[in-house]
Amino acid sequence: MSGHFTHHGGRLADACARFGGTASDWLDLSTGINPESWQPTAPFPVDWQALPDPAALLALERAAAGHFVCDPALCVAVPGSEVGLRQLARLLGLPGLYQRLAYGTYRAAFESAAPVDDLSHLPNRATTLVLGNPNNPDGRILSRDALLSLLAHQERHGGCLIVDEAFADCKAGWSIAAEVAPGRRLIVLRSFGKFFGLAGLRLGFFIAPPDVGDDLRQRYGDWPIHTAALAYGQAAYADHAWITATRSSLEVRAAALDSVLRRHGLTPQGACPLFRLVTMLHASSVFEALAQQHILTRPFADHPNLLRFGLSRDDAALSRLDAALGKASHGG
Repeated sequence: MSGHFTHHGGRLADACARFGGTASDWLDLSTGINPESWQPTAPFPVDWQALPDPAALLALERAAAGHFVCDPALCVAVPGSEVGLRQLARLLGLPGLYQRLAYGTYRAAFESAAPVDDLSHLPNRATTLVLGNPNNPDGRILSRDALLSLLAHQERHGGCLIVDEAFADCKAGWSIAAEVAPGRRLIVLRSFGKFFGLAGLRLGFFIAPPDVGDDLRQRYGDWPIHTAALAYGQAAYADHAWITATRSSLEVRAAALDSVLRRHGLTPQGACPLFRLVTMLHASSVFEALAQQHILTRPFADHPNLLRFGLSRDDAALSRLDAALGKASHGG
């Protein structure tokens, strides 16, 4: 299976080149991005000729911190959590640890990185442990107590815990951003694009102790966030009615996806409503069969028995997946 599709989702140009069609022909289920994005209730102007306003950056970070329920002074906006993690790994300068089934950038970000198979048996040395919560791609949730226990281990040995909460907006109780504090070796990553469905804005956040946050601000300079991201981010985080309604609607739509998958003998895994993971013997064959019908899912190079499905935009798209799975399962 081509590495183009196993590295990240959203490779529609590669899909068109290999399987034909144009982007408009495809149903892209390869990402964990909300297909119903946040939009302003009324258009607001974005002045592309002006440099990003420092006051707007502070306002964005305050709005985001209110949503994350953390200290605004510890909230640092960055141009995407993926690139931010790479910068953070260089800043910390420690070997990285990651779970074997996890987001690929955890491994790629660190100069020296290794998988850990059992979180209850971490090495007794200084490392940076990176965990997704919810984890991508299996949607597993670690409890607050479990995360704080891992943090205590990392701190005893001079290490650090990074919790990637890229998908945590889906449920308020998942985040431990409030636990970040000066002197603590805990850093939380947040992503704007997943839940709000605007990944193209490239907006993310670190909730970090002051020494780490100050260093990150220096590395990104005076204008880390472009003008549109400043405006959209501040307005979206203040839209509490949309956030509440979207959390409920995502659960309903995830349940509908579960029903379709189960109808075809597949067992959906994960608590995150933005995606579901399934285990099957011939995942690569199902990926290919769906791609032949212009439906893009997410395979994994190191886990050839896994396939991840993102949410469909509407009932018609879900029905299309239902029919395509029927054809795939019968080899038609």
